[in-house]
Amino acid sequence: MRRPLSLLALLLAVAIGAAACAGGPPPVAATAAAAGLDPVSSPDWVQDMARFAAEDAARPPPPRPVVFTGSSSVRLWETLAQDFPQYPVLNRGFGGSHLRDAVHYADEVAIRYRPSRILIYAGDNDTMDGRGPAQVLADFQRFVERIQRDLPGTPVAYISIKPSPSRAQLMPVQREANALIAAWAARTPQVDYIDVFTPMLDADGQPREDLFVADRLHMNAAGYAIWRRVIGDYLRQPPAQ
Repeated sequence: MRRPLSLLALLLAVAIGAAACAGGPPPVAATAAAAGLDPVSSPDWVQDMARFAAEDAARPPPPRPVVFTGSSSVRLWETLAQDFPQYPVLNRGFGGSHLRDAVHYADEVAIRYRPSRILIYAGDNDTMDGRGPAQVLADFQRFVERIQRDLPGTPVAYISIKPSPSRAQLMPVQREANALIAAWAARTPQVDYIDVFTPMLDADGQPREDLFVADRLHMNAAGYAIWRRVIGDYLRQPPAQ
């Protein structure tokens, strides 16, 4: 039976108050709601979080890993560990997700691991579903705020929205979102921007067809080779201070 809205609000207020009295932070859902964060883009992410927990139980993750999270371009990166053998990488991508989903599930995909760095790829699906550049920036800022609240000093890097042939019509929006995040990262401590957009363009400034599988959205080995090179260059440098 569904509780009346007033009762739900009362329970939420009690939970926040109890956390405050105990000296701890309020529940993530309450914090997100207070910050005006939109709800998760899909209820299916609960299954992904359960999968991560099962994987952790079966094979404990490395200490202080370099966490990769975000949408399907991360989730489908099956050679991630092979591509960066010198780093204790951990893949916590969940396909189809938006930036705000990473905020809601920050504990499950990043914070619990006490990572040395976090790299996130998201915003691709956000713009496809109609979210504008300013909203993409705002959601990324909320993700960084969430990480810095619980893991102060942990570097966060944003992997730029990639150009893909199937979403070429969105390139102006993607460019603007990338530019907003790059500018904000340049003036924000512990935040970096990784440009994979530019090297994935052809001589005419269009997405390179040869970097993608048949759906013209997800990358093939050649696409991931570019990511390996660009992100590898980033990982070899000291993080932003």
